[in-house]
Amino acid sequence: MTHDFLIIGGGIAGVSAGARLSELGTVLLLEAEPALAYHASGRSAALYEAQYGKPATIALNLASRADHENLDGGVLSPRGLMMLAAPGEEEVFAADIAAMGLPRISVEEAVAMVPVLNPAAIAGVAAHGDAWDIDTDRLIQNFASEIRANGSHVRTGQDVTAITRTARGWDVTTGGEVLSARSLVNAAGAWADRVAAMAGIAPLGVTPYRRSMARLPAPGGHDVSSWPMVMGLREAWYAKPDAGALLVSPAEEDPAEPHDAWADDMVLAEGLARYEAHVTEPVTRLLANWAGLRSFAPDRNLVLGPDPLDSSFIWSAGQGGYGIQTAPAASALVADLVAGRAPELDPGMVARLRPDRLR
Repeated sequence: MTHDFLIIGGGIAGVSAGARLSELGTVLLLEAEPALAYHASGRSAALYEAQYGKPATIALNLASRADHENLDGGVLSPRGLMMLAAPGEEEVFAADIAAMGLPRISVEEAVAMVPVLNPAAIAGVAAHGDAWDIDTDRLIQNFASEIRANGSHVRTGQDVTAITRTARGWDVTTGGEVLSARSLVNAAGAWADRVAAMAGIAPLGVTPYRRSMARLPAPGGHDVSSWPMVMGLREAWYAKPDAGALLVSPAEEDPAEPHDAWADDMVLAEGLARYEAHVTEPVTRLLANWAGLRSFAPDRNLVLGPDPLDSSFIWSAGQGGYGIQTAPAASALVADLVAGRAPELDPGMVARLRPDRLR
């Protein structure tokens, strides 16, 4: 059987693109790991903050909101966002909160919201309630269910070992089996450039960067469920409630080769120290730690749509830290560009997202 679209990658980029493309033809999605969203998509802090990212990312965020709120009952729940400035950071703080549209609040108000904050370490605070937790598992499963409902297929444990361009499209080898498709979708996350090279398509410079995470017991035994996500200036660290515990990340971006990432102990310790400098409760133990790879194109915009060198090779890559919150609109754009439809996004923003800009 020749499929219309064969997708390599079962993270948010692949399953969302697969859901949209399954409306245009038959889809076969291949994921190398035993489960969907095994790598970056399953290790994300998963916050919807519309003003987070570059202008083209913000456009995708805004265009995704209605789907996040409404499809299949919605995947958002209230969280909120708070940004802190330490003494000496006031000028940068003013620029950052203006860019994100965050209103200032008093230190006293901040401490009332997050009681472990240390007022002596904080020179400025901004916060708003319009930031939301995303139920990542539900979002992934909604997209996967849509693929299957449209008569297409998702297969896990399928490591791709060869890709060949043919007169009719593409042959993809996995586990000794050769699968054929008219179009190939590269949604391979950290492996996106490797998949392109395997297919004989020039890579775009998509680079993975490690980001680590620690899960801490609730500080001081507090009920953290209503706390907002708290960020240091320029995202030097962040903390976010998670099922009665607290996630804390150094928010590092260290270049890495594609692999099953793990946290770097020293980097994690340095990030936890930056967090501790703003709070009154010390970190005494970790419940768990992990890391994921966030992959960026050279200009840090997503890469969406057919490659100008071969329109049957379609990119859904370079999601960085924005893949989950942009998924509805990013996948719709991929489908629009494949189908030759006029996208709903502004043409200028579309140009910043197409792979053509990197050729």
